[in-house]
Amino acid sequence: MTPASPSSAESNVLPDRHAARALVASMLGYAMDGFDLLILGFMLPAIAADLHLSSTQAGSLVTWTLVGAVAGGLIFGTLSDFYGRVRMLTWTILLFAVFTGLCALAQGFGDLLFYRTVAGIGLGGEFGIGMALVAEAWPAEQRARASSYVGLGWQAGVLAAALLTPLLLPLIGWRGMFAVGLLPAVVSFAVRRRVEEPALFTARAKANRGFPLRRLVDDASTARASLGVVILCSVQNFGYYGLMIWLPSYLSKTFGYSLTKSGVWTAATVLGMALGIWLFGIAADRFGRKPAFLAYQIGAVVMVFVYSHLMTPFALLIGGAVMGIFVNGMIGGYGALISELYPTEARATAQNVLFNIGRAVGGFGPVAVGALAARYSFAAALAFLASIYVLDILATLFLIPERRGASLQ
Repeated sequence: MTPASPSSAESNVLPDRHAARALVASMLGYAMDGFDLLILGFMLPAIAADLHLSSTQAGSLVTWTLVGAVAGGLIFGTLSDFYGRVRMLTWTILLFAVFTGLCALAQGFGDLLFYRTVAGIGLGGEFGIGMALVAEAWPAEQRARASSYVGLGWQAGVLAAALLTPLLLPLIGWRGMFAVGLLPAVVSFAVRRRVEEPALFTARAKANRGFPLRRLVDDASTARASLGVVILCSVQNFGYYGLMIWLPSYLSKTFGYSLTKSGVWTAATVLGMALGIWLFGIAADRFGRKPAFLAYQIGAVVMVFVYSHLMTPFALLIGGAVMGIFVNGMIGGYGALISELYPTEARATAQNVLFNIGRAVGGFGPVAVGALAARYSFAAALAFLASIYVLDILATLFLIPERRGASLQ
């Protein structure tokens, strides 16, 4: 991996209209993903009761959605590096939308699991392509902030799910909620039709003749960085999904919260996550990627452990918001970090493959938390989640290079 020095010419350029459109399109797409996955978390009890699913089967709906995302990341990331970011984003949305709609027609565990897995393929292609699109369109000195804004799109979708699901689920049922999940996809598809390919990609597209996946292990330093990114993404997703999928159940079963109250308390955690993402982008641009990641990882260890011991409603409300800052604030940095580590001809592949490997590992978070909660308690399961961020800290210290302000290759 050849280090790149900051480009003063690039850093002095302000975002143009294309950059703004790319950002809005990517934010909307990521909001679509966040909305879909959290409504699934809220709907699991209703789906399980209606289709007579065991707790393991219910949890596997999330797991296989995320496993499908790995396949989608590999397929669409590679195709995006060959044929263009915007074109492949369109296909990911269509695939996601069609199979999300089919979920509303599911008659049993088998067909619902199939629909969720294929929808996950579309979902998996979305994140990395959008991040590559934004990173290539925005100036170097604002790259982490722009990436963090894309991450805020996810939180907007999650917040909408947390607030709307308790209101709509009793009225339209889980099948109706899957139909509602189609609406963000339609809006995102319409917006992306006005987005152009980044000039950086267009200029280098003809030079792309190799298989992008090989560029992730081009040499020893690149392979080491790829391993580090996989660890960071795996811990991030394991902790996030393990927490967010089961948080409503934790609040309901441990403290007797109603669906509406669980939604409000979960929303407080989501708002904390949004604040954390926004602050992460600012910190990463100002102080560097590694210092920002380390500060948040240490905060995650502390706050997840503390949250598992909180008992009063007010403490859970405030503690959840603070925990959210650290647990998911790091999502604001992956787009910039990965974009700076790999060349244009492999950037979308790197974003999608590395992050979605983490998503696949993260898919076992809900299963692990559910198993630990059943055998011990939800508090014990949350304490376990706190411990995994120590691995994150070690990966950041020893495997991840600092490339703040680097010109994209």
